[in-house]
Amino acid sequence: MTLPRFYQIVDDARWLERFVPLGLELVQLRIKDKPREELRAQVRAAKAICGASCQLIVNDHWDLALEEGCDFIHLGQEDLDTTDLEAIKGLRLGVSTHDGAELRRGLGTDPAYIALGPVYPTILKKMKWRPQGVERVTDWKARIAPLPLVAIGGLTVERAPAIWRAGADVICVVTDVLYHPNPEDRLQEWLDLAREAA
Repeated sequence: MTLPRFYQIVDDARWLERFVPLGLELVQLRIKDKPREELRAQVRAAKAICGASCQLIVNDHWDLALEEGCDFIHLGQEDLDTTDLEAIKGLRLGVSTHDGAELRRGLGTDPAYIALGPVYPTILKKMKWRPQGVERVTDWKARIAPLPLVAIGGLTVERAPAIWRAGADVICVVTDVLYHPNPEDRLQEWLDLAREAA
């Protein structure tokens, strides 16, 4: 499958009201530790805003994704432990990986893409893994081709060209846009860069 070269993660559907009109084509809604009905409302809102122009990926909450008619989910390794893999067979799936064992497990789920991270140090969350580095991006792509490889973690507009050259098909960011003083301007930089790299 073909994915856009850029992939944004958001923690609230309200971001999408600002981002989708700019031309964002691929987004993950990643929300932790909220009541189920609030999560449902967020998924519904995100799906409505994305419409046909932006592919919504729901993080973790595979059952809500199914119930709300979403067709793409992303799971971390811990989430694979608690997911009904038979129930999600009709959905496209992205899987996080950090080492060889996780990669083998991820490939066994018939994924739509494999994510590798953190490529660089990240401020988003405390990681037990050291930064993977650019060379690991090249290694991972060689292992999974022709599956798309998503690189995540500490990525910026300035670092992006080297990561694409190293073999990443898609670059995924959170803080480089969401924590920027002007998120729309930064997102536009990413979208312009991704179009050039396509």
